[in-house]
Amino acid sequence: MTRACIVGWAHTPFGKLEEPDVEGLIARVSGEALAHAGVEEAQVDGIYVGSMNTGFSKQGFEGSLVAVNRPGLAHAPATHLENACATGSAALYAALDFVDSGRGRVALVIGAEKMTAKTVAETGDILLGASYRKEEADIEGGFAGVFGRIAAGYFQRYGDRSEELARIAAKNHRNGVGNPYAQLRKDLGFEFCNRVSDKNPYVAAPLRRTDCSLISDGAAALVVADAETAETLERAIGFRARAHVNDILPLSRRDPTEFKAARMAWDKARAQAGIGNDDLSFVETHDCFTIAELIEYEAMGLAAPGEGFRVVREGLAEKGGRLPINPSGGLKAKGHPVGATGVSMHVMACLQLMGEAGEMQVPGAELAGIFNMGGAAVANYVSILERRR
Repeated sequence: MTRACIVGWAHTPFGKLEEPDVEGLIARVSGEALAHAGVEEAQVDGIYVGSMNTGFSKQGFEGSLVAVNRPGLAHAPATHLENACATGSAALYAALDFVDSGRGRVALVIGAEKMTAKTVAETGDILLGASYRKEEADIEGGFAGVFGRIAAGYFQRYGDRSEELARIAAKNHRNGVGNPYAQLRKDLGFEFCNRVSDKNPYVAAPLRRTDCSLISDGAAALVVADAETAETLERAIGFRARAHVNDILPLSRRDPTEFKAARMAWDKARAQAGIGNDDLSFVETHDCFTIAELIEYEAMGLAAPGEGFRVVREGLAEKGGRLPINPSGGLKAKGHPVGATGVSMHVMACLQLMGEAGEMQVPGAELAGIFNMGGAAVANYVSILERRR
């Protein structure tokens, strides 16, 4: 059982930011998160930094960068973690394990990525590091091409669901208008998302530009504390459950349209929490591509395999639906600075549970579900959060 709580956070806007590198992004959120938590640097027992990098920067060793701008943290043990697009959740879970083990009472978690300094082609190649290069390196369209193949396989098996993907994109962009951190705060509308055009071309057919998340810079941070310390602070968001399940990396060795390990992670987390989907107030899920969100509906158990379209058609996932999904706008509108994404998703959930989400707020939010994945459903993390203070 996880007794550690989230007691503070910070979040930059996502997009093309002025900071020249990941060091500047880390500096931007580290002190702000500690101040928000009401924690002094001297109280920090461990630092966990998530940054995928793998070519975005020649500067590695990201865990050591925190103290460069906050010398008061120079002697706190610091560790860098990477787990593809689930890097942020990997950093958070390592911090939770650290605190729950009793090795420390307070940990600082930072997720950050500087992506826009590279060309689109360079970025696409870097992101292919989250696939199995021995078999998938030559897929046209880079990582978008990987998910384009997944979408094509899904359509071949279950029918063309391009319209439903457009409705998912439109939903998330509509929700993103209310997110002050979002990279694209514009309601694009269903018609625009559903129509192939000069402004919305195919990126990796059948995926259009509006089916793909944005290339982004950004950072987010969380402060984690043990239960006793959390009782002395202003806020505490606890984990009813958390689960991490992996799957085999090569797509050739599994059914890429199933997201089997994602389903296993959801099943494990719900069993641990003693809840069903109907108990959740909302979900932040990993919509790196709209086809991912569609399949994730099925992995959650909201629909049978091949019937995720029903979730879209029935409006279940809309902000006013039975289970709002991505009220923040998701990665689709908010942006996807890969190392920061998992941390960001937890910040978005914390804001909801504290009733501080502004225009994003889901009324009466009490129990949050979060799904963050690395690669094509390879590293799968599910958190179920609740407010404790």
